[in-house]
Amino acid sequence: MINVDNLSYSFPQKDLFNHISFTLEEGQHCAFIGVSGSGKSTLIDLIMNSEKYMFEGDLEITPDCRIGYVSQFIEPTQTKDMTVFEYIGGPCIGLQNELTAICTEMETSSDIEALLEKYQETLDAFEALGGDDFESNINKKLNLADLMNHKDLMVSQLSGGEFKLVQVIKEMLSNPHLMIMDEPDVFLDFENLNALKNLINAHKGTLLVITHNRYLLNYCFNKIIHLENKELQEFDGNYMDYNFSLLEKKIELQELAQADTEAIERNAQVIEKLRTAATNLADPSKGKSLKARVKLQERLEARRIKAPFVYIKEPAIHLVTDHETDPETTILKVTDFSVAFEEILLENVSFEIKSTDKVAIIGANGTGKTTLLREIFKNDHPSIAFNQGTEVAYLSQRQGEMLDESHTILEEFLALGFKNADEVLSHVINYGFEEEMLYQRIEALSGGEKNLLQLAKIATSHANLLLLDEPTSHLDTYSQLALEKALGNYNGAILMISHDFYSIVNCMDYALIIDDKTIRKISMRKFRKMIYASHFDKDYLELEQKKKALETKVALALKDNDFIRAKILCDDLEALIKLF
Repeated sequence: MINVDNLSYSFPQKDLFNHISFTLEEGQHCAFIGVSGSGKSTLIDLIMNSEKYMFEGDLEITPDCRIGYVSQFIEPTQTKDMTVFEYIGGPCIGLQNELTAICTEMETSSDIEALLEKYQETLDAFEALGGDDFESNINKKLNLADLMNHKDLMVSQLSGGEFKLVQVIKEMLSNPHLMIMDEPDVFLDFENLNALKNLINAHKGTLLVITHNRYLLNYCFNKIIHLENKELQEFDGNYMDYNFSLLEKKIELQELAQADTEAIERNAQVIEKLRTAATNLADPSKGKSLKARVKLQERLEARRIKAPFVYIKEPAIHLVTDHETDPETTILKVTDFSVAFEEILLENVSFEIKSTDKVAIIGANGTGKTTLLREIFKNDHPSIAFNQGTEVAYLSQRQGEMLDESHTILEEFLALGFKNADEVLSHVINYGFEEEMLYQRIEALSGGEKNLLQLAKIATSHANLLLLDEPTSHLDTYSQLALEKALGNYNGAILMISHDFYSIVNCMDYALIIDDKTIRKISMRKFRKMIYASHFDKDYLELEQKKKALETKVALALKDNDFIRAKILCDDLEALIKLF
């Protein structure tokens, strides 16, 4: 279906791919993985719109291949006046109406032949979309996603996560030959993540999905393509097998590469001694030995094993406040807060946050979490009160709210008061932004890079209350681990919306759960119990946490060329994988 051969592409400020190749065959469910900013979304766009790119290499797509696409960004506003059924069934409903109109026209027209031809073309298009069964197919998909009771709701009434699932259903029912999804799991709550898993696994067509979500990776795909350090690896099989075999291969190759490097260095020392001796002593035999050693060095260099790239791009996120933090001081108090749009979201909710509390806001998509956090940040509601001197920093899931996407990275930080490019670079380089990226427009960054940029801005504020709306969204594994470390070390208060189980249990003190228009406080122990009972198996979550930690330790051991430790850890990892 897709054949990419020896493809290279660069931005003016950044090389993305270097002679990459892969194939995607009919019926495969392929996960596309790689760190934030490695070029995954760009490669997807290149596949979909190859005519607008200047690239080297070959890109072949089956002729007349219909591609369905779900973006990582949520834009429901253009369809807010439709019901969910009308939105999903729009193409079929439109063709159905067109068929009815043609039949009506036939009753009075003298040019029946032209109308019959038009009718047949429209009927073919209708049938290609499964038109005869389109309502039944919509119902099946909505049931699979547990959204049947949303069928007659207006699209404007859906949460962001619900709309993302509806987008997926709509594209799947358009019967594309190839379905491409860019981080469809972003912002989904635990229940909707399971619904997405069901939709993916039930889909009969070919899928290419960008995701960092380990749950989906573990259970939804039979092919992996991995973009790393401008190169690409492909693997036919599931993610667990791929990741383990990748680590094993890296240990083997890096050990061989290290041995080759040591042999080359030893021979270089001999060459230097022979060259000195041949020069000082004018000994012909030394000259012959020197030539032999130089030829040996050339052979060693030619057959040298290329060391695998061990990619530990873990940003150094540093969040700190210089405010005095008395743990007993209440920094935020919400009293009898209510909010409604077309219906009541929250009614007379009250809670308070102390100056060192780290609190997760949890609840299903559409229950008002983001609305609450945004109202707290705006601070113009009589029910919301801050302690005197409180400074607030906000990370928005709508990244354009806190970033001027028409700016370059340099312009964004100069506007904050940074003096020059050197000062900006010394700060943002800790968040993974190299010097050449300073002049890149923010709109061209990946979703993960935009979130890291928001965190880089927050770090300059020294605020003592952080309001974080889905801070782990779009982030790769190492960036998530870095964020968890930063949140754990932060000495102020945090109020965080998240659907990431691990970030909550690893970093938060307790949770505020929104349920039935109100808020109640629950401990981390009760939160764990609730998740185990309702969404994920306890053993799976605990095993996955241990597995991720072991994989990270193996990669760090490789980075330090500690092959013995890497092999021991790999044995532990293999035993753990067998428990899944």
